[in-house]
Amino acid sequence: MSSKQFFRQQLPLVLVFLFFLSLISVSKSDELQPLLKFKSALQKSNTNVFSSWTQDNSNSICNFTGIVCNSNGLVREINLPEQNLRGVLPFDSICTLQSLEKLSLGSNFLYGTISEDLKNCTGLLYLDVGCNSFSGEVPDLSSLGKLKFLNLNNSGFSGQFPWRSMENLTSLTFLSLGDNFFETSPFPKEVFKLEKLYWLYLSNCSLEGPIPEGLGNLTQLINLELSCNQLSGEIPGDIGKLKNLWQLELYSNFLSGKLPVGFGNLTSLVNLDANHNNLQGNISEVRFLTKLASLHLFENQFTGEVPEELGEFNDLVKLSLYTNKFTGPLPQKLGSLADFVYIDVSENFLTGPIPPDMCKNGKMVELLLLQNRFTGGIPKNYVNCSSLIRLRVNNNSLSGVVPAGIWSLPNLSIIDLSMNHFEGPVASDIGKAKSLAQLFLSDNLFSGELPTAISGASSLVSIQLSSNHFSGQIPATLGGLNKLNSLRLDGNMFSGFIPDSLGSCISLADINLSGNSLSGNIPASLGYLPTLNSLNLSNNNLSGEIPTSLSSVKLSLLDLSNNRLIGQIPVSLSIPAFIASFTGNPGLCSPNLKQFQPCSSDSSTRHHLRTLISCFTVGALILLVSLAGFLSVKLRHNDRDHPLKPISWKMKPYHVLSFSENEVINAIQKDNLIGKGGSGNVYKVTLADGRELAVKHIWITESGDRKNCQSSSAVLTKRNLRSAEYEAEVATLSSLRHVNVVKLYCSITSEDSNLLVYEYFPNGSLWDKLHICRTTEMGWKLRYEIALGAARGLEYLHHGCDRPVIHRDVKSSNILLDGDWKPRIADFGLAKIVQAGGGEWTHVVAGTLGYMAPEYAYTYKVNEKSDVYSFGVVLLELVTGKRPIEPEFGENRDIVCWVCSKINSIDSLRDLVDSTISEALKEDAIKVLTIAIHCTEKIPSLRPSMRIVVQMLEEADPSKLTNIVVDKECQNSLNERLKNTGRFRALEFES
Repeated sequence: MSSKQFFRQQLPLVLVFLFFLSLISVSKSDELQPLLKFKSALQKSNTNVFSSWTQDNSNSICNFTGIVCNSNGLVREINLPEQNLRGVLPFDSICTLQSLEKLSLGSNFLYGTISEDLKNCTGLLYLDVGCNSFSGEVPDLSSLGKLKFLNLNNSGFSGQFPWRSMENLTSLTFLSLGDNFFETSPFPKEVFKLEKLYWLYLSNCSLEGPIPEGLGNLTQLINLELSCNQLSGEIPGDIGKLKNLWQLELYSNFLSGKLPVGFGNLTSLVNLDANHNNLQGNISEVRFLTKLASLHLFENQFTGEVPEELGEFNDLVKLSLYTNKFTGPLPQKLGSLADFVYIDVSENFLTGPIPPDMCKNGKMVELLLLQNRFTGGIPKNYVNCSSLIRLRVNNNSLSGVVPAGIWSLPNLSIIDLSMNHFEGPVASDIGKAKSLAQLFLSDNLFSGELPTAISGASSLVSIQLSSNHFSGQIPATLGGLNKLNSLRLDGNMFSGFIPDSLGSCISLADINLSGNSLSGNIPASLGYLPTLNSLNLSNNNLSGEIPTSLSSVKLSLLDLSNNRLIGQIPVSLSIPAFIASFTGNPGLCSPNLKQFQPCSSDSSTRHHLRTLISCFTVGALILLVSLAGFLSVKLRHNDRDHPLKPISWKMKPYHVLSFSENEVINAIQKDNLIGKGGSGNVYKVTLADGRELAVKHIWITESGDRKNCQSSSAVLTKRNLRSAEYEAEVATLSSLRHVNVVKLYCSITSEDSNLLVYEYFPNGSLWDKLHICRTTEMGWKLRYEIALGAARGLEYLHHGCDRPVIHRDVKSSNILLDGDWKPRIADFGLAKIVQAGGGEWTHVVAGTLGYMAPEYAYTYKVNEKSDVYSFGVVLLELVTGKRPIEPEFGENRDIVCWVCSKINSIDSLRDLVDSTISEALKEDAIKVLTIAIHCTEKIPSLRPSMRIVVQMLEEADPSKLTNIVVDKECQNSLNERLKNTGRFRALEFES
């Protein structure tokens, strides 16, 4: 064959080849523009990602960051997860990429709606846009029939659940639609047609009603998550067909009934979590699930014994069965075959001894057995459990001497042995427990002296040793515990003097030394504790006069009764609320309390003279010790009773300002002082234009620490606390913008001081109006408006910021009232911004006694629900007019316990309402009382969010003509609480 003939024969093939080459070239060129449009929509959020996406690079789109091409050089994948991308996705361009099979944009900040253009991406096999901030409904996905992987989780979608799209996606193997704001809908049966699914995540997406039969069709499932919905009824019987299931999460629903027969067929199950439902019966089916590593069935109604077979499981490391009705002993081999990490079987009826080998492999971090009927002692080999962080066995029938090594375990943060029959001493080795924050030994038979070495446990926040047989003197070394917040030694046999060194425990808020044999004077140093909130020294043999320093402390509880005190009761403490605080002291007198003898002029003169001599003596000693330091400080710093000089000050504005720093600084004078706190003074500043400001002056040097009786280490600690408090408040407040959150105008700083400039509140705080200067203006309608406004402020902090802000010190004294009585949430010195993960771990008990949520003592992880509890206490104050802690509540009881003890009918609720509230409005107050009860649930997950609280309060508006008393959840919560207290009578709530 000649070359010409060959060329003629091959020419058509060559032309076809060249034609296809040209098509590919055109197609590659066509794909550049959609990519550049994609870049244009998002590039401002992260220029680094798109630096390679340029027009000049048009021949190499496959080299663009995040782009993967197929063999023809066409875009097959866009992979840009977790790149901080912000903007609206241009699906009209993206879906012109005809070879696109994978679009992975999860965990960014994409927003806006997803357009209907998505239906044109018909070649997609993989779509992940989860963890973004979209709005609107999920578009119709039925045309994406090739999809195998679909993740729309936690992306802000709303509207109807997209079940109609699902039934056509029969190729799906991975489906995640959870954590979105869909309208409430029944469980989508259409999902059961997707028989290739191995992963199904439908948690927290507003599903309600029963799970229908058909679940057993999904035999390929290894993960099934349906938690945090409103699912009810029994677990479907055909669930036992899912023999490949590795993880099953059904928690936080309303499921009932028993574990179905055949549940034990899930032999591949490793993680099972069905907590917080209403499941009942025994858990004998669990004994077949031998591969379990974690088993969480807490907060249900399970009964019967814990299967003995659990002790034979080789992989079980986490067991949580608390708040059920289990009986009998725990398997004695429990944890002996695995690296056991965690056990919580609290609040059951379990008996017998503590299993001895749960920490055999030295990995256990939490041992929580509280509120059962365990007997025997703490196994001796637990002294080798150096990994242990939390040990709580309180409220059992345990006895014997605690093994000495337990006290010094290096990582232990809480020891709770209270309400048992333990005896013997606290070992001196407790000083080696450097991580120990909470020591609870109340209501036992402990004896001997409290070791002085306890000061070595420098992380201690709470010491509660009430109702034991401790004797000897209270160690003066306690003064070295700078983090100590609560000290309760009442009901023992301590003798001797109260250590003056307690005045160095600058974090102390609660002191109870009542019911001992203490003698001598009340130390004046206690009056200098900046956060002291409760002081009970009753039923001792204390003598001398009440120190005038206590006059400056804001106390919610003061009890000095039944001692041998003499002299005049300080004027600021001579108020009706404190009458019972001084009874049983015949030597006391008062010029204005009729229950006490009047003070003669001689006794008054002697009182003032003794005070003057005492102050002079202390002052002279201080002067002799610190003269050199005082002089050097005096040369460098201005007297704080005179105007501050502006030379070294720097102003940082957070709003548009009409004043200068000089105008503020010159007004920081003694005459303008309106308040004192632990971190500094507060001044009222009147500007030239007549506007008024409040200025918090925070000292950060030793020159500002006027309590010179404190040690240098205490001063240093206080300075660090103040610096941290200042930084927390500025960081939080400077970015907040809400009508019910206090406005921070600016900060003014120097080398040794910080000024925070706020709007001024002429009506003070809610605490002042409710408990100090009660006014007839505080009728129910005003109280309601204050409650609603404060709730909206907290709702903004929890739900309206980029990341939720946990206030951590919500109380009535931190709710300020402007000239129109509008409330503002204030004082953010303890606030925390929630990081990814949804909670904050703290080893310091933050907050104020009476307002703190119970989980502070149970877990160190706090979240927004801790604020909800504190706000519930504020609501109780508004309704009842009572303080969070009152002597009438009884020992170790607060307003929440008191209210719970009083409710057994609608009439009893009416009796709780403040008597100054008119009869016509008491029904409205009861509505808010029931909301408060809901907010103060013991279990955080049962409390409503602040968004729901606002909605409930809006429904309780006294100006509305409505018959709604309280929402259904709150009604059920109240009824359940009445059942639990044994005083249940059906309450007739109108609906």
